[in-house]
Amino acid sequence: MFVFGGVSLLMDFVYEGARSVTGPLLAHLGASAALVGVVTGAGEAAALGLRLASGPLADRSRRFWSWTIAGYVLTAATVPVLGLTGVLWVACTLVIAERVGKAVRSPAKDTLLSHATAATGRGRGFAVHEAMDQVGALVGPLTVAGVLALTGDDYVPALGVLALPGVAAVALLLWLRARVPDPGGYETTMGAAASGKPPSAGSWERKLPRAFWTYAVFTAATLTGFATFGVLSYHLAVRHLMPTAMVPVLYAAAMAADAVAALATGWLYDRFGAQVLVVLPLLSAAVPALAFTDAVGVAVAGALVWGAAVGVQESTLRATVADLVPVGRRATAYGVFAGIMGAAALLGGALTGVLYEVSVPLLIAVVAGVQAAALVLLRVTRAVRSTPVR
Repeated sequence: MFVFGGVSLLMDFVYEGARSVTGPLLAHLGASAALVGVVTGAGEAAALGLRLASGPLADRSRRFWSWTIAGYVLTAATVPVLGLTGVLWVACTLVIAERVGKAVRSPAKDTLLSHATAATGRGRGFAVHEAMDQVGALVGPLTVAGVLALTGDDYVPALGVLALPGVAAVALLLWLRARVPDPGGYETTMGAAASGKPPSAGSWERKLPRAFWTYAVFTAATLTGFATFGVLSYHLAVRHLMPTAMVPVLYAAAMAADAVAALATGWLYDRFGAQVLVVLPLLSAAVPALAFTDAVGVAVAGALVWGAAVGVQESTLRATVADLVPVGRRATAYGVFAGIMGAAALLGGALTGVLYEVSVPLLIAVVAGVQAAALVLLRVTRAVRSTPVR
């Protein structure tokens, strides 16, 4: 699990370094706030929505390592090229293409991780993995910030340097595959120890449980009212609240908040269950109220709250899926879950970008209303949730 975390650490170095300057880069090329919101939202939609295909395909083929490696290679190859383009539409395409790499690998990767965390507790296991991710997400933006400061905001070397950890991540992943070709053995061992026989993977055709679907609806609602960092960083750039080179530093701080939130909610999830997710709509509602002000300190606080919300999304939300769905359908479940999240992320990115240009107070009010609805849906989800599938 820790070596897998090392792979994610290196790859987060790559793509979080790039994402930390997506807003300023697109603004530099002439993008509006609405376009930044749509592009970054579309990127998240691609990263999540395309898993509707990659998840079932991974389950059918059982080639989880191959899907994982292919996705990492695509991301590692795409990011350095982003700094070379001076054309807005090409940059927008590359932003989305990088997210496609995440769509290719994530259902298979999460399935591999769900097997490995069976012995440690899924809340803690996914949380530790997310925390290791955020070490890379901290170092990557700081590296980009340093190169931008040294080169006078030149994006070519700032993003080009990210090729190095990308190559290292792919090499480490190939080594790990050779050492542990079948992580499913961890879960089989745990199931046999608990019941006296290996757990059944179930047939591929088995329907996803009702609790999964109600949980997915809650998740879609809370993400629909969630702003992307692209819009947050656009606000910081166009309002001249901080120099461009400082935006990645703030993003790095947000990733540190992400790691802390992931570890805290992961630990609480293993003790108290999904009720800990009540914190997510509350954090999401606070983001626009803080981040879209013209007071630097308050806007920074909003970015940190944004990072904490992402930490919950990337760890505890994913851990819950593994506890709701049987082994044989888990990659499919992650794909479907991500597809629903992707549609919500696209709507959320577009919604916040458009409302930002219309009226910030209206944006704050709309997001608060959406998150209030999400809290109601979470209560409904808890009422219908079945016994977790181990």
